[in-house]
Amino acid sequence: MQTVKQHYRVERSQIAFMKFIFEAYDGIALIETLDADAGLIVLHIAPGCEPEVAVVLQDLEKDILMERVQISG
Repeated sequence: MQTVKQHYRVERSQIAFMKFIFEAYDGIALIETLDADAGLIVLHIAPGCEPEVAVVLQDLEKDILMERVQISG
């Protein structure tokens, strides 16, 4: 099974914090930094964990400015 990928642009100073939060949820998603200067990340979401990730992201959006982006290719 493959992970679901979602791309976001976030404040670069918040990337490590987001990685820490998702590590605490033990396996629902991993964050890969694509471009640290631009704050571009990709969430690799474990199959079936999309609802849990959506809840975490909704909570994080209260404190972190993030924008979902589409990456072609």
